[in-house]
Parts: sequence; structure tokens; C-alpha cells
Amino acid sequence: MKSDKIEIIKVSGEKVKFSLHKLRISLIRTGANNALIEQIVDKVQDELYDGISTKEIFNRAFSLLKRKKSHLASKYKLKKAIYELGPTGFPFERFVSSILKYSGYQTLVGEVVEGKCVSHEIDVIAHKKNETILVECKFHGEQGLKCNVKVPLYINSRYRDIKLHWNSNKKNVTILKQGWVVTNTRFTKDALEFGSCCGLYLLSWDYPKENSLKARIDRLGLYPITVSTVLTNREKIFLLSRDVVLCRNLIEESFYLDHLGVSDVRKIKILKEIKLLCNN
Repeated sequence: MKSDKIEIIKVSGEKVKFSLHKLRISLIRTGANNALIEQIVDKVQDELYDGISTKEIFNRAFSLLKRKKSHLASKYKLKKAIYELGPTGFPFERFVSSILKYSGYQTLVGEVVEGKCVSHEIDVIAHKKNETILVECKFHGEQGLKCNVKVPLYINSRYRDIKLHWNSNKKNVTILKQGWVVTNTRFTKDALEFGSCCGLYLLSWDYPKENSLKARIDRLGLYPITVSTVLTNREKIFLLSRDVVLCRNLIEESFYLDHLGVSDVRKIKILKEIKLLCNN
């Protein structure tokens, strides 16, 4: 059976036709060379069968890539690594804050802000020049879930309450410019339409297309520590608990590996992978 005739099962349970193009594009994004990409594509294609899950396809491609170039495999598992920032949403908030910092913002996490009617705890407050944005992060630990229209509806009402107080408060030296909703999954069509209509900025894994969460991470090289293929889950949890959210953070704070009792040989291997990933 030709690969384009094979039906695969997505995480949501939906059946779709297998796309060789999508597999090839996902490998190109890692920075792998053409020879390695075609080698992996051919191998995966040979092992396809009707009803195979997207998870099985990912695992096979990831395994083949890891065998050749571990830091490229780290990039390939980026989407999965974002989910691994759970089970709470706090590391994801720190991660979003870090992305904004590298985009020129000064940020605060988990601050309480006065509104006209009530006070609100805001995930991330970001300042640049004389403008401020308020960012609410919606983290989902399960793949296949989407942010529906209720999320931007709720956040827009909070933003409007804060804005009524903010811009009339002489103590605030910046103008409250915009409210953001950031998710590690996707938005429903209604959520996107409402966000566009009311002026909220929506940022998800793949939206807006040229400036999505995925695009920003790749462009800035701001990979979460959970992408590492060398660190164990226990080590990742320890590092996240110390606010080492980015791979870049571990380069600057490698002494945490000593706290974990990592051997010198493994420490060299871990930092080599991290540096290759950040420099790539």
C-alpha cells in the first residue's frame, strides 16, 4: 500500500491520511541534513501500516534521529517537551516569561494587579519602553486538548477590568497596551475569531503562523530543559524546581548538575548536547 493511502490515528482519535511531506518538514526543522532526512523518511515509510498512531511514527523517527544526532532529536521532540513542563502550569509561565525577556521585555511572574472591581493575579506582566502587556498562560498536560472560546472570553473580562484602573492610575508609568493568551496547545476556531474581534493577542503552538510559540522558540534558540535526551526525568524535575527552565540556564548554572551528583563524564555529555542545541 502506498504511504499516501495509509490512514493514521492522531492523539485526538481522528483518522487522517499519512503525509510524507509533513514528516519531512518536521525533520527539516531540526536542522538535519538531506541525506539523514531521506534515510529516516525511507525507514519510517517502510514500517507504516494502516491504523498506525502518530505517536508510533514520532517515536520511530525520534529514535532514528537520536541514534545519529542527539541534539537534533531534542529539537524534534520540542512539542512533547513543552507538555513535560507540567503537571502544574508554573514552569510554563516561567518559560513564556523567558521568551518575552529575550524579545526585549522586562517581566514579572505571578503578580497581583488591581482592577476597577477586583484584584487579579496575572501569570506574566511584561514591560517594553512605555508599554505593558498582561499575559495569561493556559497549560494543558494532555495532547489533543484545545483552548475553547471560554478562555479568551474570561481573560478579556479580566483585562478590561484591569485596564479601567491601570490607565487612570497616575502611579503607572506605562500604558497598558494589550492582553495576551498563551497556550501550549491550539485554539478552537471560535477562540481565534473572538480574540481577533476583541483585540486579544493569541499565541499557541502553531499560531500566528510566522510568529507562533514553535517559531519563536526556534528563532531565539530558547529550548526548554525538558527537550534534553540525556537528562533523566528526575534530573529535569529537580532543575525545573530550581527555575532552570531553559537549556541556556543550565549552561550558566551547571553547578546544579553537581548538586544532582552527576559524574564528570555525564556532565560533559549533557552540556555538549545543550550547547549544540543552543548554538544550532
